[in-house]
Amino acid sequence: MLRHAKAAHTPGLADRERPLTGRGEGDAKRVGETLQALELRPDLVLCSPSLRTRRTAELALAQLAPDAPVDFEHGIYQAYADELLELVRRTDPGVRTLLLVGHNPGVHELVMDLTGGEGDPGFPPGAFAVIEAAVPWAELETGRAVTLWTPKSAG
Repeated sequence: MLRHAKAAHTPGLADRERPLTGRGEGDAKRVGETLQALELRPDLVLCSPSLRTRRTAELALAQLAPDAPVDFEHGIYQAYADELLELVRRTDPGVRTLLLVGHNPGVHELVMDLTGGEGDPGFPPGAFAVIEAAVPWAELETGRAVTLWTPKSAG
């Protein structure tokens, strides 16, 4: 689960069209570097269609998995945790590693719901959680937090 990196607040610009800030661009690249160091390559990416989530995914995947299939799911934008979980549960059983790129509060709430809220560092822009589950996607209810990462925790 990845929250988009830091986005600009530009007056007059539609929320869906908010770009990443310079810091956000750098943090998104660090997400990709960190996932690569963890040897986590997604088989599928579910991404909100907003500009900031698309750019976060693009930068994070650039070296990590440039050929990973990306599905832009309108249902991720402004989704609640239960709606995100339903999207995840529809994932093809052949997908072993899934990356969901979305927005708060839904992404953070889903991470907390799946992991029981253990070790919650908050979920600022650019944060991600790696959650391991021992059941098929369709049966997902809980998981184990393997990694909780924020741009600040990385230094």
